Amino acid sequence: MPTITKSTARPHLACEVAADRVLAARASGGRVELYTSHSLPAGAVVPNLGNVNVLDGQVLRLAIAEALAAVQDRSRDVIAILPDAAVRVVMVDFDTLPDKPADAEAVIRFRLKKSLPFNVDQAALSYEAHRLNAHVKVLAAVSPQPVLEEYESAFRDAGYTPGVVVPSMLAALGLVNAGAPTLVVKVDSVSISVAVVDGDELRLLRTLENASGAAVTGAQIAADVYPSVVFYEDTYGAKVERVLVGGLPSMADISSALEAQIGLRVHSLVTGRHLEGKEGSAPASLLAAVLGALVV
Repeated sequence: MPTITKSTARPHLACEVAADRVLAARASGGRVELYTSHSLPAGAVVPNLGNVNVLDGQVLRLAIAEALAAVQDRSRDVIAILPDAAVRVVMVDFDTLPDKPADAEAVIRFRLKKSLPFNVDQAALSYEAHRLNAHVKVLAAVSPQPVLEEYESAFRDAGYTPGVVVPSMLAALGLVNAGAPTLVVKVDSVSISVAVVDGDELRLLRTLENASGAAVTGAQIAADVYPSVVFYEDTYGAKVERVLVGGLPSMADISSALEAQIGLRVHSLVTGRHLEGKEGSAPASLLAAVLGALVV
């Protein structure tokens, strides 16, 4: 899982910043111990790639501090999870890639220049490269440096060190064990992220705009997601066999809509086994990213 910044030891605290809330959790031995959620007022955080994201730094700082104070022990290191709308995750194929990381990064940046709506040369970039047959598949996470610094500054101002920074959907995929082609849908008030995972391989990942915000319906989500399913099945000649959904307080509406559209039963990305009876101040389905970041 590519992260935008890295530390040598993975923190056991995770905190996600979304447009409407801050979620935090603590883990020990790969199991979640505590989790919590704090709402954000509308307009305090506006995730995007081109403009200022954090419009009320004081509000965000306090929300991060309160959420992490509710779950922390003595550690001040945290996995910071950014909104998907603030990070572009791109999958790129290469015939070859230089062995030296600096040279490989230069090649990846050059390839991405024409496809991203910001200056890639001055952006934060992290990537994972996998050699498959005669090709190299690269999964890259890219964010404008000023955008990344806004979020990192909010954590530092709250008294924490964001040793690992990761986009929300990639964090949530830490919960997925895909023995068969699996569609993963993660919804928030700004975006709808769609991924298809088959075995250990991420085959597709898209982040779509959620124009309806919190009022988005299951039918709208199903309509937005379906073209990605068709693209995957046409490209790989395989059928999606499982559907996992996270990010919504209630599963009923989207479950019925997706089941009608795709013909498969929909399951929650977060299950009881991930929490094992732990209690917290947030619906379990909202916790996909913080849990995925901690239990991976």
